Amino acid sequence: QVQLVESGGGVVQPGGSLRLSCAASGSIANIYSMGWYRQAPGNERELVANVFTGGDTNYAHSVKGRFTISRDNAETTVHLQMNNLNPEDTAVYFCNLFGRALSTSRGPMDYWGKGTLVTVSS
Repeated sequence: QVQLVESGGGVVQPGGSLRLSCAASGSIANIYSMGWYRQAPGNERELVANVFTGGDTNYAHSVKGRFTISRDNAETTVHLQMNNLNPEDTAVYFCNLFGRALSTSRGPMDYWGKGTLVTVSS
């Protein structure tokens, strides 16, 4: 099993900040990347930011300069610092891990958290 547990979602006013965290646990053999996706009602799930082994990061254009993704030293926890939030950021944010489970011979695959809701509203 690989489990991803998100925290930090909530309701903030436009211009406010939130910090999301995601902790990975379970039978993880290799983590190649971790990141955050989001999905608003009626929309497809989209990449927000991710960080790869080695430290390279990617950001969606809409959040670049406002959001920062980071990893703890153990590299099993990622954070998403979200600043200057606007209503268009309202979505369920899902933690993503791309890696291999220890208990299987399968290749790497995506694992997902259950999501944490971020609502930006006045």
